Amino acid sequence: MEELSLLTSMAIVLGIALIGGMAARLIRLPVILGYLLSGIVIGPHALGVIRDVGEVETLATIGVALLMFTLGIEFSLKALRRVGKVAVFGGAAQIVATAALGLMVGWLLGWPIREAILFGLFISLSSTIIVLKTLMDRGELGSPHGRVMLGILLVQDLSVVPMMVILPSLGESGTALLGVLGWAILKAVLFLGAIIVLGFWVLPWFMRRVAGVRSRELFLLTVVCLCLGAAFGAYHVGLSFALGAFVAGLIVSESDYAHQALADIRPLRDIFAVLFFVSLGMLIDPSFIAAHPGEVVAVVTTIVLGKFVITSLVPRVFGYSGKTVLFVGSGLFQIGEFSFVLAALALKLEIISNDLYSLTLTAAVITMLLTPFAMGLTSGLYHRLIQRERGARFFAARLDPGALEAGKQLSRHVVICGYGQVAKNLGRVLERRKFSYLVIDIDPRVIDAAREGGIPCVYGDASNPEILAQAELGKARVLVVTFPDPIATRLAVENARRINPRLDVVARIHGDEDAEVLRKLGVAELVRPELEAGLEIIRHTLHRFGLTTQEILYIVNTLREEEV
Repeated sequence: MEELSLLTSMAIVLGIALIGGMAARLIRLPVILGYLLSGIVIGPHALGVIRDVGEVETLATIGVALLMFTLGIEFSLKALRRVGKVAVFGGAAQIVATAALGLMVGWLLGWPIREAILFGLFISLSSTIIVLKTLMDRGELGSPHGRVMLGILLVQDLSVVPMMVILPSLGESGTALLGVLGWAILKAVLFLGAIIVLGFWVLPWFMRRVAGVRSRELFLLTVVCLCLGAAFGAYHVGLSFALGAFVAGLIVSESDYAHQALADIRPLRDIFAVLFFVSLGMLIDPSFIAAHPGEVVAVVTTIVLGKFVITSLVPRVFGYSGKTVLFVGSGLFQIGEFSFVLAALALKLEIISNDLYSLTLTAAVITMLLTPFAMGLTSGLYHRLIQRERGARFFAARLDPGALEAGKQLSRHVVICGYGQVAKNLGRVLERRKFSYLVIDIDPRVIDAAREGGIPCVYGDASNPEILAQAELGKARVLVVTFPDPIATRLAVENARRINPRLDVVARIHGDEDAEVLRKLGVAELVRPELEAGLEIIRHTLHRFGLTTQEILYIVNTLREEEV
């Protein structure tokens, strides 16, 4: 049965990962944490169900390559430009500052300088998967702090590539280091040049031929061969396996087949990524934690507090409000999944010790586990603080006297909280009808654009009573709340009606619980985007069957009353 041992291990790992992922999902944690904990339980350092971790690691290496390949396909310079300076310059500054923090920790603990430098690089990366999943679960992907976090994460993910290039050269010292580093960079440039030539002159022709056969199996096989072939090519010339896969993904991203390639390879990537995360869990030694509890606690505490301060300063320097600062800091303090990749490569090259590797993995898992709880705690703490007078003043942004003066001249106006696409459409309609309005938004870029357009606006969090007090709600006719955060929506309505109890309010909602709370607060109109989209589809469909406008209107209104 030895020839079936790899298949048996894979079946056990996937089965246990399914249980762990389901358990994590039931308690509303990211499934990746379930995979990591599953690996710890069945690994050789715990129950010992899987003793030969090397077999699983072989499959996990494929998962790393596929992860990097899809990262290359999804990487977009346009997305990087959209988030602007806070992502590019702020993200780069955060990496440098956090790496310096890691270097300081290593120096204080008496580690060799090389290990201290690498530890700094490991902790400079945050978890894209954990943060993205947490933001999606909280409905905050489109929020200002969500956009800032994703922009910084994009820069961090991109920084993995040069880190992988220089990592193999760190095994040398003195003048030899410069020679090895120079040779590594030269090989990377030559490899990149060869891939670009093949990618722009050979790959399009070959992909067209394969796509012309109209076989999904052959297309998927081509994409997998391209990914693994580039990865093996990079490894063969002394570069990182993952680096080759990333470059191949970048080349595919520029072709007409990028979307189809990503759609086809994503399920395969997810399966092998599960093996990767479970294998990482297997490498975590609980006895190491038991033998070094003080060191683990000290390092984790330093990482959490240090990265919280560093990542909080980035949006503050670029003019974002206290709310964005607080949420970005609480969301990016963990160590990321690509730190695992770097640490595994460093261990394989014998650049770091087993103890540092174990410490890095342990700290990464603990900080990942803390992230969803920290985001929830931050949300509750922030919204409690702004309900108090001192807290509201502390988190209120510095107000623009010119904008406030314009606001004081308004009467019977509309106050729009959150100036996204829906609000912009409303603003255009109000302008055409010569109705006045004022905008409140927490994103400084949005406010700058509104000011350039001559729109009266206030920069700040619309759930903050200090900010709402500047919108002349006593003279306003309607308050429109468009942002997706249910807690912020409730607080904005609550604080606005304290200022003007007779104010007419229109609010965006997402669930039945939100609707009940807002009805009790006296909201006149509740709008659920998903429901309205469905009703619009129903209206068009019934129209094709010849129903009159009055019949369709009656049906749609009945459905709306039943749902909202």
